[in-house]
Amino acid sequence: MNTPETDAVICSAKDCRAPAVWVLAWNNPKIHTPERRKTWLACEEHRGYLSDFLGVRGFLKDVVTLEEWSSAADR
Repeated sequence: MNTPETDAVICSAKDCRAPAVWVLAWNNPKIHTPERRKTWLACEEHRGYLSDFLGVRGFLKDVVTLEEWSSAADR
């Protein structure tokens, strides 16, 4: 049975249980095709840290709100 706790979308940062509000779309060009997008979710507090982690490696492709990402997926 689904409960609000199991339906919650949480941040991808280690040990963080905060609700996610951002989607960080990324790919590793050494192993993914250019159009492939993997995602990490981020709360407000961890958005910068996770973006920097992916950005330094050249993996970060886009950062959008979870709401925008969900709306695009529904199309």
